[in-house]
Amino acid sequence: MSETSFFTYKGRPLVRSGNTIYYGKMSDQYVIVMQIMASEKKGDVDVATRVIIQLWLTDESIPLQERIQKTSEKQSLYDAMDIAAVWLERALK
Repeated sequence: MSETSFFTYKGRPLVRSGNTIYYGKMSDQYVIVMQIMASEKKGDVDVATRVIIQLWLTDESIPLQERIQKTSEKQSLYDAMDIAAVWLERALK
């Protein structure tokens, strides 16, 4: 059986689907969800200029609004990833 490999950031999976980025393992108690709300062209590359970060419980038996534990907004993907890594590390301790 082959194992699917994902990009990782600080040892945790990082998966993008459209403008949504999932950070962490869905088998853990928490995962980070980042939504790119706005971006601008810098040369040939789209650069995120508004990212919403949310810390979610992964328990699907809980209603979605109750699963969201923390929310923040950052002006770059770099800043969003920085806070996401801290939130997830603390939540999983």
